[in-house]
Amino acid sequence: MVAGELRAVPTRPRSAWAARLDSPLAAYYLVLGSMVALVVVGLVMVLSSSSVVSYRAFHSSYTFFSKQALFAAIGAPLAWLASRLSVSAWQKLAWPMLAGAIALLGLVPVFGHSVNGNQNWISVGGLTVQPSELAKFALLVWAATVLAAKRQLFGSVGHVLVPVVPVAALLLLLVLLGRDLGTALVIMGIVFGVLFVAGAPLRAFGLVGAVAMVAVTVLVGTSENRKERITAWLGGGGAGGGYYGLDWQPLHGAYALATGGWWGVGLGAGKEKWLWLPEAHNDFIFAVIGEELGLPGTLAVLALFGLLALGLLRLVATTEDVFVQIATGGVLLWVVGQAIVNIGQVLGMLPVIGVPLPLVSSGGSALVMTMIALGMILGFARRVPGASEALTTHSGVVRRSLAVLPRRAASRHRSARG
Repeated sequence: MVAGELRAVPTRPRSAWAARLDSPLAAYYLVLGSMVALVVVGLVMVLSSSSVVSYRAFHSSYTFFSKQALFAAIGAPLAWLASRLSVSAWQKLAWPMLAGAIALLGLVPVFGHSVNGNQNWISVGGLTVQPSELAKFALLVWAATVLAAKRQLFGSVGHVLVPVVPVAALLLLLVLLGRDLGTALVIMGIVFGVLFVAGAPLRAFGLVGAVAMVAVTVLVGTSENRKERITAWLGGGGAGGGYYGLDWQPLHGAYALATGGWWGVGLGAGKEKWLWLPEAHNDFIFAVIGEELGLPGTLAVLALFGLLALGLLRLVATTEDVFVQIATGGVLLWVVGQAIVNIGQVLGMLPVIGVPLPLVSSGGSALVMTMIALGMILGFARRVPGASEALTTHSGVVRRSLAVLPRRAASRHRSARG
């Protein structure tokens, strides 16, 4: 070997998965694929889990499923439209969306109706909507707009907290007027998410966290039902506890998972949905998935949410737009965080607070708004460096491939005739 000559050191070839994750389209396909798969799984499981209660209430096993399918059909084009809006368009829509959400939440105590103790629905022309779902999305987009504009002023805690925290507190107050603590906790998670991704100083988190802890303690302490739920979850019994009390739902959720075992009893063959498990098609649909599809079904759902989280994190890491980073982080805390809370309450790791499983549980407003939010994320993912060019190349390859098929078929036909 000649002096000074360098010998190349062999390197291990990168795996195909690593190469795909480095693609500019990785975030786009991860978010799109997981969203579509979760919606499909949700439609199938809503049909299975709601068939009994739907037949009992409406003399048809398909009523809840038909509504969910309708909202999915509404959410799909709205998600496509959201993916086509530019960042500047979302920033211009931030203030009108926030004002609309506040106005609708203000109407709930006056015109809303109660379901299971929560008064957070409004019926308009026979259509029931949940304004708090719009409030989550509106707060997220508005907070990302404000924080992106004020990021250079984050040396002052006042600029970090104002006006995001006071406006979030107003939305929380309006949501809590309808006694919906679960949605309020999700909104708190969104606020923490956008502040964290925006790069807020730790002292700001300490202040906001202390206020949030005091607020949650007061809300739980001033509600007998909430106190009993916490006590029942901790195993302390209480007036509302016991098998026929507040323990009924979490116990039957555990029975469903235990009955499903490794491989499940089969799709549609679950027994807990026969009026044993309350809200089987909504808050506790994960228990029905475990009962009917077993461990593979539950792991598949967990994997889909994991892929969704991976796609959102990938977008935060690759984009250079501050607004996109903050908004994507907020969606991550909203959708994936809410999924963790829902699955935790089904597994008994968290108290039951009435939080549905995003994209899977029955609920039109939640499904549509979540699909719109993820549609917005898809629009962001299309605009990362190199993504639009890669999409154009891929679509061109698909069109050329499809164009060849008829020609080959015609050629074979002519050969057969000759």
